[in-house]
Amino acid sequence: MTAEIPDSSLSKLDSSQLKMMEEMCLVVDDNDNAISSASKIDCHRGGGIRHRAFSVLIFDSENRLLMQQRAEEKITFPGIWANSCCSHPLDIEFENGDSKEGVIHASKRKMFQELGIPMEVSESWDYHHIGRFEYSCRWDDEWIEHEIDHVLIVRANVELSINKNEIKETKWLNHKQIIEMLGGENEWSNMIIAPWFRMIWKHFISPHYPNMDDLINSNNEKIVNCGRLSLKAGSSSGKELKQALSKHKDVVEKEIMTSMNKIKQNRLHGAMTHLFAGGGKRYRAILPRLVGEATGAAHDGHYTLGSSIEIIHNFTLVHDDIMDQDPIRRGLNAVHIEYDDATAINAGDAMLAVGFEILADSEEISPENLKFLVQSIGEMVRRVAEGQQEDFDFEQREYVSEDEYIAMIAGKTSAMFETCAETGAKLAGASPKTVENMADWGLKLGLCFQLMDDLIDITGDTETLGKPAGSDVVQGKKTLIAIHALDSDNDLPAFTKVYGKGECSDNDLNAAVKELRNNGSIDYAMDRAMRYHSEAHQILDGLEPSPALEVLRQLTDMQLTRIN
Repeated sequence: MTAEIPDSSLSKLDSSQLKMMEEMCLVVDDNDNAISSASKIDCHRGGGIRHRAFSVLIFDSENRLLMQQRAEEKITFPGIWANSCCSHPLDIEFENGDSKEGVIHASKRKMFQELGIPMEVSESWDYHHIGRFEYSCRWDDEWIEHEIDHVLIVRANVELSINKNEIKETKWLNHKQIIEMLGGENEWSNMIIAPWFRMIWKHFISPHYPNMDDLINSNNEKIVNCGRLSLKAGSSSGKELKQALSKHKDVVEKEIMTSMNKIKQNRLHGAMTHLFAGGGKRYRAILPRLVGEATGAAHDGHYTLGSSIEIIHNFTLVHDDIMDQDPIRRGLNAVHIEYDDATAINAGDAMLAVGFEILADSEEISPENLKFLVQSIGEMVRRVAEGQQEDFDFEQREYVSEDEYIAMIAGKTSAMFETCAETGAKLAGASPKTVENMADWGLKLGLCFQLMDDLIDITGDTETLGKPAGSDVVQGKKTLIAIHALDSDNDLPAFTKVYGKGECSDNDLNAAVKELRNNGSIDYAMDRAMRYHSEAHQILDGLEPSPALEVLRQLTDMQLTRIN
């Protein structure tokens, strides 16, 4: 079954590849159930549509893996190195039924079309289905991949007759050579490796290879969620974001410190500026400006807006540290430790007042926008306070559900990101729909941020974090990791020993973390973070392509790798 492609703008593309874009892929839900079909071009263009795919890995008798470099004629991901064969089952007989049998049949068809392996040869092979994973990855502003990918392993010594319209080059690589390829070493320094192959290697192959018996018997029914993967042709990782942050940081730093000079009382001023001396990238202060540049007309009012939110954010941190009795923040003594509780509370109150005051002082913010900003930021402060109280109350409760936890962090953490994005778009003159969408993007970004913060707390170290590692566990916080562990009803003696006990030895904490990892609790939280990451990217897909949009994409990606 095929669908005609009416778009004349595609006529410059390779005719053979374009013809295959008419094929009908299987559209699937997040559980890999086929729900409809759509043309390959609709699945891969614009925002994309989630569809079923397969990746075949052919190992020879020497345990070498066949890798291919995709032809330059390919419409999506041309010229990159990928696994032996990867494509899609179609909405045709033998491929649109049972998912495993369908992808195996499709792999035989595609290996003949790409690699020249006759189907009478591939029919005799044993196919080992070792798992599935979901990911999306944008190639450029027009083309995207969003798949649930079935991973198939075969053992075969085979002669190839490659289709040059599909494949530029092939290599058989041993274990050492694969590691060199993934690390960009030697001949691979200027090559792009398929992001889906990196995920296959990380989640399915690396834990077992080169023990082939373990590899071919490692079938996992769970769909591994890998979120939105990063790959943009011709760009260095995070380059545009780093440049944007560097460009704007000095401006907001100056505005923040100038705003603090409204306070003439020396000790109070010192307490208010104490955390700012600890550095920080000022993401929240810069975020309204970045959103403004991507959605409309950015101006100096965005710096004032960002400074206001950053000051108010630090007010919440000062009070948060008092409530949690955390002694360290950003590598410095917390304000209540450096000064005292009363001064810290007073400093936080004054910071809240200054944050609103500078908005009213700005000549760049119209009365209409001022009302919107004050309402939005006021709601943000209220939601943060409610979320913080919920977080505090959770520690006294026997049971907290996953939904309750997500609702809590939507207020305590995400509300600030949501407000930065919403007000940044509003101040830039964006349409009401864009303002609404960017608020949703900020919400998803903040949820991803907090879940990663939870993961970093439990897997990081005190020196890197600037706060005690594992403090969430020993304080008994109801993070998603802990909730999953408690809901599992599994015997976790090391976790039980340290959870909520206030202090523990490094050995006990390490044992608890190992238990949480083996229990799947850490992976579960990572899976949720990746889902919010992917949903945030889907919202960005609705904006007009621009350099400023690429900055927001890189900021979204950064949430999965940052240490704050």
